[in-house]
Parts: sequence; structure tokens; C-alpha cells
Amino acid sequence: MNPFQAALLAVLALALGLAGFTWAASRLIERRHPPAGSHASVNGTRLHHVHVAAPAAPDLPPVVFIHGASANLKDQMTPLRPRLEGRAELLFVDRPGHGWSERGGSGNDTPSGQAATIAALMQHLGLSNSIIVGHSFGAAVAVALALDHPDRVSGLVLLSAATHPWPGGETSWYYSLAARPVIGRLFAGTLANPGGNLRIGAASECVFAPNPIPADYVHQASIPLVLRPRTFRANAVDVEGLFRHVSAAAPRYGQIKVPTVVVTGDSDTVVYEEIHSVGLARDIPGAELVWVRNLGHKPDWIAPDLVAAAVEKAAGRAIDLGAVARTVEARIAADAAGAHCHDEKPPIPAPAQG
Repeated sequence: MNPFQAALLAVLALALGLAGFTWAASRLIERRHPPAGSHASVNGTRLHHVHVAAPAAPDLPPVVFIHGASANLKDQMTPLRPRLEGRAELLFVDRPGHGWSERGGSGNDTPSGQAATIAALMQHLGLSNSIIVGHSFGAAVAVALALDHPDRVSGLVLLSAATHPWPGGETSWYYSLAARPVIGRLFAGTLANPGGNLRIGAASECVFAPNPIPADYVHQASIPLVLRPRTFRANAVDVEGLFRHVSAAAPRYGQIKVPTVVVTGDSDTVVYEEIHSVGLARDIPGAELVWVRNLGHKPDWIAPDLVAAAVEKAAGRAIDLGAVARTVEARIAADAAGAHCHDEKPPIPAPAQG
């Protein structure tokens, strides 16, 4: 056997070993994080969701929650269900390809396609005129839902949104790699799981920074589900295609007519709050921007009281969101977690404060 053949056999053996490890690790993840709800087949997609029935006398319209990248329905359900259950009908959904939802057809590769599938689920469950709560990537889906399926939407609450073109349009290298048709599947099936397991704790801390990550967040929110090969690749396709989607969608935001609340922190290291959230407040007629000092990318977990108040405001209640935001600011003013985390986004001016 010549050196080239020996090296090739070594590479193949390593790849098979990593694939076997990934398969076993994925089955373990699934045992530790089983489905939390039910499945329904809509729009050619089997969607996993948790549907909380309306109380006898709801004081809010139905509320639908759309999670962000690398997540699943438990990421919003865990902190927000206790705040709103008993007040409204609630729907938490795993976006196509995430959590325990199947990916479905190629139409689900875009926020607009995912919005159509979620709209079909809402129709299946009899939900209309709902407030849509979208976090991060989920905000792009929520806005697409309002644009393309306005009969389903009575209000928007957009948290740490990712909805506008950003400088350069780039994303992390592993998303670009995993989104490719052939090499992406190989990467997701071999290296993504062991590499992701090494980084999942530190990466989650940086998503929350400068706020401390809640105890046992990774397990409570079932974040390891994203490390399964199909889910990892679906997530990569989502993120890699987001710039193209928002570049086409942003000029349409002025068509949105429903009450809209935009909640963002000024210390988000994941998305450009100065572009996305400020852009939403500028582009959607009448939208209210709630700018929270020293808040990172996770208002759903760090400020669930503010999110619940934003839902009330979108429902037409006379809520002083500025006062609620100041209460949150006082609570998190001393937060300085994630010293190892870096905001790698080029700086741009923050909005003027009123």
C-alpha cells in the first residue's frame, strides 16, 4: 500500500468514525429531548407544535410564537407560556426542519415559505387574527406572515429581529459550508455534532451576553436538537439564505398595517439592532420601538415581563412599555456576563434616544 492509499484509508476511517459518533449522539439527544407536543401535516410538512387551548374568557387574542435560528419551540415556550397561559389561546411551533418538525419541500427553505406553512397550521387549528411573536430569524418569518397572510395576523411583537440587509451580507463560515448540497451534508453528518458539542455552552452564553445565561438553559430549551445532521443543515440553509430574503422583503414592510412592537437590547452581539430593529420601527407604519439598555439577544428569557406587556400593547391595551423597559434596565444594569464574547459586527451609530 502506497502512502496515498494509506492516507485515503485513514481519512475514510476517520469520516466513518465521525459519522458513527454523530448518529449515536443524535439518538441520545433525541432521547433526552423528546417531542413536547403534537404533529399535524399541513402544506406538505409534518409540523410539531404545542397548542394551548383558549381559556373560557380570554382577555387577549390568540398568540403564535416563532422561534429563531438554532432553536425550537421550547426556547420561547419555557419563559413565555407561564406569562400568558390562561389569558389567551397559545401556539408554539417548531419551524420546518427544526425541533421535531420535518423540513418538508424546498419552499420551506425561505422565511416566506415557512410563513405559508405556519399559516396552514393556523388554519388547520382554526387560528386567525393572532398576535405573532417572532424572535431573531423568527421575526423575518413573522413579518412574512403579516405580509402574505394578513387575515391570520392582528399584531406583531418582534424581538431582537433579523429583518433587513446588513453590511456585507456575510454569515458564519459553517453555515455557508453546511448549506452546500453535497459537502454540506457530509459536514453536517460528521463534524458538526462533535464540534457543536464542544461549543454549545460557550456559544449560548454569548447569545445571552452581557446578561447571564439562565441555569440549565441549554437543556431546558432543548438546544442540542440543532446538532442532529438534518436539523443542522436546515438551520444553515435558513441562515445562509436570510440576506437574500430580507433584501427582497424589506421594501414591502410599509404594507404592514397591524399594531407592531419592536423590542431590542442595545448590547446584542448576534444581530445589528441598529439596522434591523430601528429599520422595522422606521418602515412599519406606527411601529413602537422599545430600546433596552444592557440587554443582549434574548429578551424572551431575560425580560419575559416586557414581552408579555408588548403582547398586551399589540392587542390594543394602554401599556407604558417605556416604564416596563426601565424596570428591566434597573434589573439588569449590573449584568456583565460573557467576558469571552466579542461583538464582531462593525460599529454603526445607535439611534437617537428620545
